[in-house]
Amino acid sequence: MYRFLGNNVISDNHLGDWGTQFGIVILGYKRDANKERFEQDPIGYLEEVYVRTQNASKTDDTIREAARAELVKLQAGDPENVALWKSFIEQSLKSLNRTYDRLNVKFDHTLGESFYNDRLPLVVKELVDKGIARETEGAIAVFSDETLPPKDDPFKVTEKGGGFRDNPFLIRKSDGAFNYATTDLATLKYRKEHFKADLAIYVTDSRQQMHFAQLFATAKRWGLDLRTEHVWFGAILGADKKPLKTRDGGTVKLRALLDEAQERAEKIIAEKRPELSAEQRSALAQVVGIGALKYADLAQNRNLDYVFNWEKLLAFDGNTAPYLINAYVRIRAIFRKLGAEAPDATRIVLNDEAEIALAKKLLDFGDSLALAAEEYRPHYLCVYLFELAGLFHKFYEHCPVLIAEDEVKTSRLILCSLTAQTLKNGLALLGIQTVEQM
Repeated sequence: MYRFLGNNVISDNHLGDWGTQFGIVILGYKRDANKERFEQDPIGYLEEVYVRTQNASKTDDTIREAARAELVKLQAGDPENVALWKSFIEQSLKSLNRTYDRLNVKFDHTLGESFYNDRLPLVVKELVDKGIARETEGAIAVFSDETLPPKDDPFKVTEKGGGFRDNPFLIRKSDGAFNYATTDLATLKYRKEHFKADLAIYVTDSRQQMHFAQLFATAKRWGLDLRTEHVWFGAILGADKKPLKTRDGGTVKLRALLDEAQERAEKIIAEKRPELSAEQRSALAQVVGIGALKYADLAQNRNLDYVFNWEKLLAFDGNTAPYLINAYVRIRAIFRKLGAEAPDATRIVLNDEAEIALAKKLLDFGDSLALAAEEYRPHYLCVYLFELAGLFHKFYEHCPVLIAEDEVKTSRLILCSLTAQTLKNGLALLGIQTVEQM
């Protein structure tokens, strides 16, 4: 959206490629040492090793300390641990990129947390030297500067009795280790100084609201002159109104969700269009299935939780991607039947109420897009596209196109063409592809 509106946008996928989790997975890998399984299914195996070791560390102090020791060795540049870390990162990126390719998601940069390691000591030093951070029980943290009312101060939290206590922003632990806060501060500074950013938009779930409130307040006191926004989103729930899980209670994998979306879409397409070849069905299912998943998520008010429902998101009626894609296809069918695109015209005739309503809605596209971008709420654009498609269907029912008189026919063809282009542009801005035939 921001690119479409003329902004210079730089996208950076900030991967968690450093930290405590690598001490755990390195220890687990060394204890298990199953190279064959790692080569066969690197991500599945590493996840299994991580979960098993993490769970064991919760009840066994020796395992927890051993994992910490492996992390210290990694951070100190131990050749064996660095080699393992690099191989784990390489396999993780391969897996992630396969998923990004399916989603047609691309990044300008993928600067993980490890990229900022050598910048962290200077971040802490600068904040201490400027009096923004100070020592506390052997650690270093940022405290309130008392300039905000306590209820609005991210460095204060409410106590049970109604008072307020300190809520420090820890930037170096008592053992000298750095953390996410330190890395995020270094990242923000890099984005300002290297990318010359005027605005930094962070997209995460709702649980990190306090972290980003403290991060942005610290950056402001540090003197980083850029706007910052935390675009947070709610949870995806199952039918039981609890966070979405697999049948056995595990976390739903995005890869599995994409597979199921395509399978379900292909089944629906096979029922509606049995004459299509297997290759055609598969290509359509990829567009419709993955588009339906994306749209179902983006069509929600991002700050609210929502219930995930396959039947609803894949329906060809209602506020769904299949409905909007089908509206586009219906318009393109008019021009296939015509055997040409819309003619040029200097004058458009609008007499019927349905024509006027559709034309007015087309004029609203710019405002709807600007509002969605300004408030970081893609669902505003979804609402606009859904309403546009609905008005087109009313227009199509009440206003014959191909059999209309010459001047009226030309005007209606132009309305059809503009509607198709707006639907295609709008869906593309949501990361959703269109097809010419369904």
